[in-house]
Amino acid sequence: MCVVCRYLDWRPVESSLKVALVQLGCPKNLVDGEWMLGQLRAAGHELSKDLNAEAVIVNTCGFIDSAKEESVNAILQVAELKRSGRALRLIVAGCMAQRYKEELRREIPEIDGFIPPGALSRAVELLESPSRTVKIANRVELYDGLAPRVISTPPHLAYVKIAEGCDNPCTFCPIPSFRGALHSRPPSSILAELASLAEKGVKEAVLIAQDTTAYGRDLGLKDGLAKLLAAIEENPAPPWIRILYAYPNHLTPELLRVIGQSAKVLPYLDLPLQHAHPDILAAMGRGGGAKVFLKQIEKARKAIPGLAVRTTFITGFPGEKREHFKTLEAFVKEARFDHLGVFAYSREEGTKAHRLGDPVDKRTKQRRKEALLALQQDISWDNNRRRVGRVLDVLVEGACDETEHLLQGRAAHQAPEIDGRVLINDGFATPGAFAKVRVTEAHPYDLVGEIIG
Repeated sequence: MCVVCRYLDWRPVESSLKVALVQLGCPKNLVDGEWMLGQLRAAGHELSKDLNAEAVIVNTCGFIDSAKEESVNAILQVAELKRSGRALRLIVAGCMAQRYKEELRREIPEIDGFIPPGALSRAVELLESPSRTVKIANRVELYDGLAPRVISTPPHLAYVKIAEGCDNPCTFCPIPSFRGALHSRPPSSILAELASLAEKGVKEAVLIAQDTTAYGRDLGLKDGLAKLLAAIEENPAPPWIRILYAYPNHLTPELLRVIGQSAKVLPYLDLPLQHAHPDILAAMGRGGGAKVFLKQIEKARKAIPGLAVRTTFITGFPGEKREHFKTLEAFVKEARFDHLGVFAYSREEGTKAHRLGDPVDKRTKQRRKEALLALQQDISWDNNRRRVGRVLDVLVEGACDETEHLLQGRAAHQAPEIDGRVLINDGFATPGAFAKVRVTEAHPYDLVGEIIG
């Protein structure tokens, strides 16, 4: 999608270039894109949502095959605009700009330049002089909360990147090869950014990193995320703080205690478990298994009242046999997650698992993926039926995407973009406001309710 300024008091300025950004990938990549937009606007360039702009930046994702395909298609679309004379400059940013720079340069000659993750602070320089050779940082640059940033999410929502890079040994993941090792922001920097967001009216801040639970290890902090959340509790911040991308092996009793006692941190854990069979998890370089995970989830639910748990799994990892998948299915039935995502295994160059080949055929991967999603649909529907009659605090987002006759919002157990919604068919609240909503209907992913009071 094209990201344009909807926030931070945007107004047109006289500029040397009209620039559009095609934003792809995860929220972590989104923050990088917003940082680049902030630099460009500060330098006097005009931001546009029109791909016929003079310059177009495609902020790519290079995580799995489907994301790479989407990124390449977006680049080719802009390359066609350039060939027809409707765009003057094509810049590729993000993960693929670092991981596949030479291949892209060779196959798509319309590309004028690259802004890899190690050169985000030089976005203006590389846009204005795309052929310039620059020395790229050995690690990905991390937004510091002080540099100009154009927040492209709705005014009530913002993502806050607390760390970059990853030290985990997952054999299937290429991220460390182009995002580098863990690099955490100082707590004071994060607290200052959260205070600024709260002052601007942001109601929900989502803390993100490749592994949020590893936060602060490189700074010498023990239980760094727990310490950060405790500090957030005592300082100005948006009223809702949500945590994504928590590594299950790094959950500590102290972290669970802090979340459970917090008035700001939502009772929500995103734990990408990836599988449940010990043999597959060992091959993934992660460890653990169904029994261990069930105990962890039980402890978390006891420590955090009303906890919602989201997870993701990979089907078709090399060596996954029918009995391994049956273990995963049984685990999903017993764990009863609130939300679940599934990816079919993607063999990635530069990973340890690459040498294992790709022995599970594509149809089997997809069939297992669909089976897990169907199983979770029944569980999610049952979980939602249990919410009928309850009154939930809902952050109202505005008119429903499908019809203006309904409002939509999210409750604490629903993260933006990836989980369901609360559809409001009676009552009114302004976008960005909190409302008390009584749940009247349950669907597999969404709830329906009415504003009370």
